[in-house]
Amino acid sequence: MNRKILLVLLLVLAGLRVSAQRSPVDEADMSINNIPRKGQRVSLQLDNKRVETSWVKQLTEQFPGKVKNNKGVVTMDGVVIPEISATPVRVISRVDALPTGTGVWWSIDLGNAYLGRESTPSQWKAAEKYLKDFARSMYREDLMAQIADAEKALVNSQNNNMSVIEKSNTIKKDIEKNKARKIEIQQMLAANAAELQQFNNMIDTNLKEQEAARADIVNMRVALEAVKERMTKIE
Repeated sequence: MNRKILLVLLLVLAGLRVSAQRSPVDEADMSINNIPRKGQRVSLQLDNKRVETSWVKQLTEQFPGKVKNNKGVVTMDGVVIPEISATPVRVISRVDALPTGTGVWWSIDLGNAYLGRESTPSQWKAAEKYLKDFARSMYREDLMAQIADAEKALVNSQNNNMSVIEKSNTIKKDIEKNKARKIEIQQMLAANAAELQQFNNMIDTNLKEQEAARADIVNMRVALEAVKERMTKIE
C-alpha cells in the first residue's frame, strides 16, 4: 500500500471517528474543597493525563499569570473570556477520569450569577461551545498523532520490505555463487579424474618399462656369460 492510499484511508477513518467521538456537555455539580459548586462538564473519549495537560496548557497560554493549579484544581480570578463574558469572571476547573474517558469540568462565577443552563442560557451556550471547541481540537490532535504514527509505521514497513527484498537478492546471489562453485568443483573433479587416469597410465607404462629393463638385464647376463665362456676356450 503506497503512502497516498494509506493517508486517504486514514482521513476516512478520521472522519468516522470524529462522528463517533462526540463531546457532550452536561450540567454537573462538583465539590471543590468541600464546597459544592454548579458547573459544566464536557466528556472526551481520550486519556485523562493527556487531556488535563492540554487543558491547563490552553488556559495558561490564553490567560498568562492568571492560572493557579493546586493539586489538579485550576482557579483563575478576574479573567475575561470573550466567548462567554465581556466582564471579568472567576473560574474553577478540574479534569477527572470518567467511565467513558475524561471529563473537563468548570464552574464560572459571572459576578452576578453562576453559569447555569436555565439561569444564564446565553453564557451557557457560549461556555458549551468553548468546551466543545477544546474537545474537537483534542480529537484532531489525537487523529494527527495517529496519522503520524501510521506514517512512521508505513516507513518502517517499507524499510522492512526493502530489507526483505535485499535479503532475497542476497540469497539469490549466494545461490548463483553456489551453482558456479558447483560447476567449478565438478570441473576440478573431472580434471582430478583425468589426472588420476594419467597417473594410472604412467604406472602401467612404468611396469612395462621395468619388465623391459629386467629383460635387458637377463639378456646382458646371457651375453656376459657367453663372453666369459669364450674366454675360457682361448688356448
